[in-house]
Amino acid sequence: MKDAVVIKSYHNGISLLLNPEVSFEELLSELAFKFTESKNFFGDAKMALSVEGRPLSNAEQLQIIETIRQCSNLNIICIVGKDEETEQHFIKALEKVDRHFSHEDAGQFYKGTLKNNQVLETESSIVILGDVYPGSAVISAHNIIVLGGLYGEAYAGGNGEVDHYVVALEMAPERLKIGDFKYKSSKPAKWGIKPKVQPQIAYIKNDRLVLESLTKELLSAF
Repeated sequence: MKDAVVIKSYHNGISLLLNPEVSFEELLSELAFKFTESKNFFGDAKMALSVEGRPLSNAEQLQIIETIRQCSNLNIICIVGKDEETEQHFIKALEKVDRHFSHEDAGQFYKGTLKNNQVLETESSIVILGDVYPGSAVISAHNIIVLGGLYGEAYAGGNGEVDHYVVALEMAPERLKIGDFKYKSSKPAKWGIKPKVQPQIAYIKNDRLVLESLTKELLSAF
């Protein structure tokens, strides 16, 4: 039988060829097995990910990233589309992330979930590869990107500037603050229930802290 997943490794990224004839659950199972077996081979590199072979919903893409995260030490920092020059496409994606974290705003990555009232504080922008549970908080002098669910508290722009933002794949925070602008949800965080995946960005617009659906055009404006 044809493999459910074929993994191709490049210098700056990983390409997954998915079998469209198997169930998604079987695909995740084989993905977990292969990345567990190759954990030492891949190490803890930062990688871009390309997925081919079958259409995936946003929720399924997140499940694939989470499976890789749990079964390896890899940092998957972005998903890129199919490109004939796959290697160059990975390089461009990684260079874009490097440019986004300028030398003056050196970004960092945190792999793991914040829970049990943990507080993570940094002077730089930060990408969290996990969730922020209720009662926990992440504080940054610059930007915050949560590649998971933001159900706790997030404070960006701790340097007093308002041209920063908070991004999360699942945005249901208890509290948000950017600069001196505050946002408090009127609904309790439902982190125990998987909501419909809707990546959002929080930023200052017309002297108000607003939450909007995340688009490439909107993010590129920062």
